[in-house]
Formats: sequence, structure tokens, C-alpha cells
Amino acid sequence: MTTEQLPTTSREIRLASYPRGPVTLDHFEPGETPLREPAEGYVVVRNDWMTLGSVARDQMNPDTRLPIPVFQPGVAMWGRTVGTVVRSGSPLHAVGDLVEHFNGWREYAVGTAHEFFPRDRSLLPGPEYFLSQGPTAWHGMVGTARIAEGDVVFVSGATNGVGALAGQIAKLKGAARVIGSTGSKEKIDFLVDELGFDAAFDYHEGPVAEQLAKLAPDGVNVVFDNVGGEQFEAAVQVAAPGARFALCGALAGQHGSDDGGRPRLALMSAITKSLTLRGFATLHTPDQIDEWNAQFGAWLREGRIVFPHTVVEGGVAALPETFVALLERKYSGTVVVKLS
Repeated sequence: MTTEQLPTTSREIRLASYPRGPVTLDHFEPGETPLREPAEGYVVVRNDWMTLGSVARDQMNPDTRLPIPVFQPGVAMWGRTVGTVVRSGSPLHAVGDLVEHFNGWREYAVGTAHEFFPRDRSLLPGPEYFLSQGPTAWHGMVGTARIAEGDVVFVSGATNGVGALAGQIAKLKGAARVIGSTGSKEKIDFLVDELGFDAAFDYHEGPVAEQLAKLAPDGVNVVFDNVGGEQFEAAVQVAAPGARFALCGALAGQHGSDDGGRPRLALMSAITKSLTLRGFATLHTPDQIDEWNAQFGAWLREGRIVFPHTVVEGGVAALPETFVALLERKYSGTVVVKLS
């Protein structure tokens, strides 16, 4: 394999300042860092694809409650990325290998070989497929909510990268009916016509509890909650006895009022209905990721699942604008940026 020439510097995006309100382009700044041949035990990776998620908004808060490091002003940000090894000082990775890592927001990543996880190019249709939010959707729907055949399922925030896959997983695991919430007629059509949801509603179009009750008159057995706020409260109200909740996110608190992330729990309803509410973090093990990738690849080859994603080109320079648009809910599915 021909060894590509390394540039002398790698462009990157740094956090300029912590936002005190909506994120704007002023909160980012471009930078460059020197790029050299790797020392023994290190590798250089050309970043090919990066995924953007709303969790990065929490990492822009110095006092975030999430169990992940926050970004520091003046320092390159980081995120989930796949790329190609272009220099290797370690027997663990050869030049040309595909790897996944977390040193995104930059053109090239340099680190010890153990920071990069090998991926089999033949397993999925393209490298960007390894950046799906499937591990979170799979772990939440199968491991946390324990989806079972015949369940009626409600997925809030169903058009984001996690929700869009969680609903499909529920159908593939035998759910009788899958309902999603979203923010527009266009996104309702996307969920039903392209992803196979049985029904969906626009949470802007009236009280969520009323809309959900019409679509699930006998109640819901599984709730995969990405939103919190009114949608969580409505799900508790409409839940069937014994319903299981997988609490994945609180978008209402991230992008709306702070109260949206702290919904009121109707405690007597939870008690009398014997509801199970389980939160779960997205710190997945290598085994969980490998399990998902194998299952995802099999379903894709069988034509049974869709990877809903938006591709944005433009390299590293496109990341800030794309992230701001993501927070403004302008995309559906997983957002992946082509870096090279």
C-alpha cells in the first residue's frame, strides 16, 4: 500500500468559550497543531468520518452532570470518529487499517495504539455506518427495557439518531406497535413511511398525553425516552400496568427550559401501575459495540433495517455550523460529517 504524505499540520476545531445560552459559531475557533511521524507505540490516523450528537452540548457546560469530560476553552474538542491508519509505530495497527476512536474535531488523530479500536470494513456498507447510535438504541431497548414480542412501544424524540434505530429494533424484536414523537409532519412521514413505525405524532399539535392515548388506547408497555419533560409525564400517564421505561436522554432540558430535564413523576401512578424506570448511560463496552455491529450488519444485508443518517461534506471546517444546525433540530437520524 502506498504511504500517503503527511502534512506538517493538522487543522482542528477548538472551544472558544463556554456558552451561557444558545450555541453560536462564536463559541468555536479554528486551530492547527504540528503533525510528525509517530513515536514507538503510537499511530497517526487520518480522520474520515465523524458523528455529531447533542450530548456535545452538555460537554460545553463546565458544570455538566454527565459522567464524561467537558471541553476546555482553547483546546481541540473531541468526538466519535472513524479513520484510516496512515502511520504506525505499533504492531497493533497496520497502515490502511480502519479504526474507531474519540479524537474527532480534527483532520488527523495521533495517540497510543490502544486508543484506537479496529473495525472490519467488510462488516458494514461503509465506514460511516460504524458511527450509528445503534449501541445505545440496542442496549436501551433490548438490555434495559427488555423489549418482548407483542409490546406496544413509545419512542420519544424518535427522529434522532438513537430513537430512529430504537423504534426499528423494537419492530424487529416483535413489538406489536411502535409509536414515535417528533416535531413536524415531514418527520412523521419519515418515521412511518421510511422507518416502519406504526404511528407517529407531532408534539406541537396538542397535549402529548391526549395524542399518545389516541394512538395507544390500551396503554404502552415500553417507553424509550429521549426527551423527558411533558413527553415523559405523558408516557407515565398512558403507561400500561407493568410498563418498562428506558431513560436515555432529556432533550427538553438541553434545548428548552431547564425544567424540561426534571419532569414531574406521578408517583402514585408509578406505584399502582408497578412501573419500572431505569436510566442508562451510553458508556458501552467493546463487547456491546461488537454485538451491535454484527447484528446491524446482518439486518442490513437482509434488508430489514435502515440506517437513517444525514451526510454533511466540507471537512473539519463544516463541523461548527453543522453542530449548531443539529441543536436547532434541522436534521433527522445520525449526523455524520465527511472529514476527508
